[in-house]
Amino acid sequence: MIDKNYAPQEIEQKWYAYWLENKVFASKPNPAKEAYSIVIPPPNVTGVLHMGHMLNNTIQDVLIRKARMEGKEACWVPGTDHASIATEAKVVAMLKEKGIEKKDITREEFLKHAFEWKDKYGGIILDQLKKLGASCDWDRTRFTMEPSLYEAVIDTFVRLYNKGLIYRGVRMVNWDPQGKTALSDEEVIYKDVQAKLYHIQYPLVDGSGFVTIATTRPETIMADAAICVNPGDERYVHLHGKKVRIPLIDREISIIPDEYVTLDFGTGCLKVTPAHDLNDYELGLKHKLPVIDILNDDGTLNEKAILFVGVDRFEARKRIVKQLTEEGYLVKTDEYKSTVGTSERTGAVIEPKLSLQWFMKMEELAKPALDNVMNDNIQLHPAKFKNTYRSWMENVRDWCISRQLWWGQQIPAFYMEDGTVIVAKGKKEALRIARDKYQLFALVEDDLTQDPDVLDTWFSSWLWPISVFDGIENPDNEEINYYYPTNDLVTGPDILFFWVARMIMAGYEWRDELPFKNVYLTGIVRDKQGRKMSKSLGNSPDPLELIARFGADGVRSGLLFSAPAGNDLLFDEKLCEQGRNFSNKIWNAFRLLKGLEVVPGASLPEHTLATAWFESKLSQTIIDVQDHFSKFRISDALLSIYNLVWDDFCGKYLEIIKPAYQSPIHADTLHAALGLFDSLMRLMHPYMPFITEEIWQSIAPRSEKGTICTAEYPTAGKVDEALVAQFDVVFEVVTKVREIRNSKQLSPKLALPLCIKSEQPVAFAAVEAIMLKLANLESISFIAAPITDAQTFVVKSDQFFVPMANDEDPAELKAESEKELAYLVGFKKSVEAKLANEKFVQNAKADLVERERQKLSDTENKIKSLQELLGRLG
Repeated sequence: MIDKNYAPQEIEQKWYAYWLENKVFASKPNPAKEAYSIVIPPPNVTGVLHMGHMLNNTIQDVLIRKARMEGKEACWVPGTDHASIATEAKVVAMLKEKGIEKKDITREEFLKHAFEWKDKYGGIILDQLKKLGASCDWDRTRFTMEPSLYEAVIDTFVRLYNKGLIYRGVRMVNWDPQGKTALSDEEVIYKDVQAKLYHIQYPLVDGSGFVTIATTRPETIMADAAICVNPGDERYVHLHGKKVRIPLIDREISIIPDEYVTLDFGTGCLKVTPAHDLNDYELGLKHKLPVIDILNDDGTLNEKAILFVGVDRFEARKRIVKQLTEEGYLVKTDEYKSTVGTSERTGAVIEPKLSLQWFMKMEELAKPALDNVMNDNIQLHPAKFKNTYRSWMENVRDWCISRQLWWGQQIPAFYMEDGTVIVAKGKKEALRIARDKYQLFALVEDDLTQDPDVLDTWFSSWLWPISVFDGIENPDNEEINYYYPTNDLVTGPDILFFWVARMIMAGYEWRDELPFKNVYLTGIVRDKQGRKMSKSLGNSPDPLELIARFGADGVRSGLLFSAPAGNDLLFDEKLCEQGRNFSNKIWNAFRLLKGLEVVPGASLPEHTLATAWFESKLSQTIIDVQDHFSKFRISDALLSIYNLVWDDFCGKYLEIIKPAYQSPIHADTLHAALGLFDSLMRLMHPYMPFITEEIWQSIAPRSEKGTICTAEYPTAGKVDEALVAQFDVVFEVVTKVREIRNSKQLSPKLALPLCIKSEQPVAFAAVEAIMLKLANLESISFIAAPITDAQTFVVKSDQFFVPMANDEDPAELKAESEKELAYLVGFKKSVEAKLANEKFVQNAKADLVERERQKLSDTENKIKSLQELLGRLG
């Protein structure tokens, strides 16, 4: 007995446990099968499931489940990223709550606490993905800081250093004062802000007056090295080479000319602060200006600032503005729209800072990664992102790969007392190199000090598709040779350069081939007002709560009902409600079939015909679904399946074969219907894994440990186009009769007569019984001449009449017919225009062009019939 209501929570728990127990998701190299592999974009160990994860991982699960059913050796590798900055911040905060300061413990003690934190919280998001139904091979779960992946990162650093692609140098970097670490350019998020432009007077040393500069950062005036003016600015030609005093500290600096200064910004005088602005730094190098860094790593002012030492930079700004005002140096303040860089991880405002860091040269690595995306060896879906990708890659800058943290892969660089650096996998190897290269035979390991910094998190995750198969340490192992390159990558466009481009670089650098063939770029999940979901706005629902309310299948399908690749999804809970309703529709359809009394016997002819029709509709849908998948139109594929199940199977096929109330169904008819239901469940399974497994297991006895997960994905059979067209006519006739009932407010139980004027009445013979049932007709008759006292409509070239009592208003009928004729004439013009478009005819699929031609023919026939009717009505 099938339960009356679908209970997703019980069913989801039952089947996920069954899949895990039977190792359904496990994968190992199998030369007899085609490999299909996906690596998960590793979520941060600090992360919990959010709507973006839900969308991204649902799409991955759809792809991997479909591949598994298609007989491929499907392998979805899960894992997590150690997330240097975010995790270290969490651990530091945790220690603070215990009264422990990071500076008071050793690195080893800190890492012990960090691993304990990771072991406690780091797997939360992976457990949450199981609630979604993610069919990862969980035995393969990797972590970017586990020993073998750690070693892979160290090996990569050493190799690229020896190749001359990694170097150490002092450069202006993006500094995060809250995280106290350097960031790469890609980790800086730029935000528009309303700032203030302060106009400050600098007195000329000779006492002849002032020059006025405009700045948004008055707290850095103590680091000024010059005042710069455009050499063509006539206002300041007489001041070239003169000196001014910096307000409040009276240090003298020169006025220098340079075309870098624009004439129309501010006052035309620019304060040059080489230590705290990238452009000023370049200007300082050109003019050999001193570099005065007045900021500590935490964003407070240091002794070089002279004023407000130890005060935070933003508080110092307030105090300096106050003092400049009091001493008469501040002329005025303007409101000013500005852009500030912020740390992606901490949100802190970035400081440009000169710092000794490790960098990786990108130009050589970027070339194959650019070429192979632009020539479509690697395809981005949608392709519109190729332009963004090209822009980034053609303007690539060297990557700052060092971070001033303890949580991460420690840079394998060792320093001798004189500062000489040796890059090696470990101290023993560094000592051997020092002895061989420098003949320092008395040197011991204690004489070497390892660089305290760690590598950027992305420096480990860019190896992910290779390192998860141990392809760095063992580049010729069975797994990397079988699963690599992977097939598809699903991720967000926001990390197209951060991660995707770098993985492509690593693929060509390490294995001289692409890491994946397709990159499916999801959109951002936004609320129904179009706002990005965030905790601060309170507009982001809890995914686990949604699953509890609507079921995992309901949420999965709901998310994908409106999630085209690359386009943002406007999320509304009604989507999940629609998904739940779809689950209930499927469940009720199955209950209906399973609840019928069965009697032996062959199917009625109309039931056999309906089954043949639905088999053709199923094949058509499978063809459409496969075409959508080939173009990564994952949502469109779902909508095709949804329409097939809801409209064609439940709304039409079941209505045709369903026996009258309390009447039995023939065994052959039920057998055919359940066979079709089996195919539908297999077609739907990648999208809705739980309900499809539950129903599939109940349709017929299955083998021990049998599962729909490995059942064969449906393949298309022959499509009987003529039969499909015949049923299209049937359903249009039924719809028109129902519309007449509604317009005349007739009871659905009232059987109506139907008269048909057709040149081919024999075409209706096979479907007559179906029309009688679906339209609730008392009779169908064929006539040679039109009937006047009847409701009439046209389908293709045939005219249909529903005789009525003589209460029909001829004028009303004429008005309705004229209205329909006007619409059809306009529709005909639009179809003709489409077919007259050479580009459409040449580029569209042949069947699509043929459908348009058929539309034109049908419309012309309807127009002809209506014109005849209007002629009779006068």
